Amino acid sequence: MTNLNGRIEHIVVLMLENRSFDSMLGALHPKSASFDGLSGKETNPLHGNPDVGVWSSNDLSPASMCVPSPDPGELWDDINMQLFGLDGKPGNLPPPMSGFVNNYTRQTAEPTGGYSPAAVMHHYTEQQIPVLSTLAKQFAVCDQWFASAPCQTWPNRFFLHTGTAAGYENNSPAHFPYLMHTIFNRLSEAGKPWKIYFHDFPQALTLTSLWPYAGRFRFIGEFAQDAKSGNLPAYSFIEPRYFPDTTLPNDQHPPHNVGIGESLIFDIYNAVRNAPTWKKTLFIITYDEHGGCYDHASPPRAVPPDASNPGVFGFDRYGVRVPAVLISPYIKPNTILRVPPDGKIGTQGPPYPFDHTSIIATLRKCFDLGAPLTQRDAVAPDLENVLSLNTPDNAGPAQLKPLIYPMTPADVQQAMNAPLSSSQKEMHEVAAHLPALGAITGAANIFGATEAHVGNMVNGVLAATPNHKTPAEALPFIKTRLHDFLGR
Repeated sequence: MTNLNGRIEHIVVLMLENRSFDSMLGALHPKSASFDGLSGKETNPLHGNPDVGVWSSNDLSPASMCVPSPDPGELWDDINMQLFGLDGKPGNLPPPMSGFVNNYTRQTAEPTGGYSPAAVMHHYTEQQIPVLSTLAKQFAVCDQWFASAPCQTWPNRFFLHTGTAAGYENNSPAHFPYLMHTIFNRLSEAGKPWKIYFHDFPQALTLTSLWPYAGRFRFIGEFAQDAKSGNLPAYSFIEPRYFPDTTLPNDQHPPHNVGIGESLIFDIYNAVRNAPTWKKTLFIITYDEHGGCYDHASPPRAVPPDASNPGVFGFDRYGVRVPAVLISPYIKPNTILRVPPDGKIGTQGPPYPFDHTSIIATLRKCFDLGAPLTQRDAVAPDLENVLSLNTPDNAGPAQLKPLIYPMTPADVQQAMNAPLSSSQKEMHEVAAHLPALGAITGAANIFGATEAHVGNMVNGVLAATPNHKTPAEALPFIKTRLHDFLGR
């Protein structure tokens, strides 16, 4: 058995968007005692109609690669219905996972009739997502990784970065400023380098404690350069493309084409695999939350991270299970990572399942970062046990080839002129609140300017967000605000 400290010197995390475990990897292996996948017999009720079963196809058409479309509900209220059923209420018993179809057919963002009951019961096949599937088999897949809370994107990404959501169960309404201390701050305090690589706008900039470190936010093209030159930091966090621009989003957020996200996974893997630091790297692919897509596994009870601003929910339950693939030459092929070998985590730990704070626990252990950030990452299992080989002998595939998903200029233009999605609107709002730090020199001056800006926000002085309706309207504003913040 190897260990983290001394063997792993670089941890790379790619977090994609809004897909459940069953929707992406439920058919990776036959369902068995050692793999909690789909049997093919799972169903969900539809009020007044026959039950709706899980299904798939090997079709590679754009429509088939964008299921579910339209986007399912992902608010806290939506997720409660998905877990506990049409008339169910949260309680101490395991959720029956019986409300996905009924919740989907009650969505109203798109015209009536657009929400096909079967869409959220769909799952992809290995033929459709060969890159993720190949990596999951060549290295490790975890079938016990749950979102940190039954909540939207922001709360779950907050858990990854800070070990808590500070009591906020939804993205909106926004509660600027978000002041939580992060694992990135802990790395800086320990003198460990880190970078956040992004495409168009990093959601991590919601966290004001990261604003003084603007220089550590780098455009995605630099990741391949840093990997090739052997200059990856101790911790690399990668954010996908959320907006259309010269190409389409690659975040895999429904109804975005999952094949385009496959190309991103391919690019990051190839950069890591062919870097001189490969034998000292752990690469983790996961998803922030399930996004309303069906999963059959009931989330267990969780340890509340803290007592901050409890609101309507005590954060004492995990969210829906999400995909997690772990890649390292120290990982035995075809590993299925579980907390106990028999997979019995029960309804309330210990042992607790993996969740996003397992990455915090792993970073703390690997880089000697000290005490837990919160009570959640204090109990989270770390990832050391996945490194089961004594020597880095699993070379993995030297190259991966994703399927080609052609897009036309008309496709991109149509996406640019479509209404902003809720998640795009929210990042547009974050951009409006960024301080203009790019022209300021000197660390003390940058920290001072940040402190003054955050102080104004605490006192209710918030910038107005323009009323942009489409990505074509919003992106020039976002790019300008980001340039003023980064100075590049």
